[in-house]
Amino acid sequence: MSEVAEDRLDDICRLLAILVRKDADTQASTILEMSRAGLKNTRIADLLGTTPNTINVTIQKAKKGTTRG
Repeated sequence: MSEVAEDRLDDICRLLAILVRKDADTQASTILEMSRAGLKNTRIADLLGTTPNTINVTIQKAKKGTTRG
């Protein structure tokens, strides 16, 4: 795949992340939706402008039932 095509796909992913974030009540729910969609934690962190550790902690809390999502 060409670099231009990869850049465009990345743009589309970022725009879709904005839509998911806009519709979510909390960052935690955004993270959980993206995780359920199959995105890797590092990609979610990149798209949301946070750290992979934040993503990991949020998902672990959700599994334990200690966060809203």
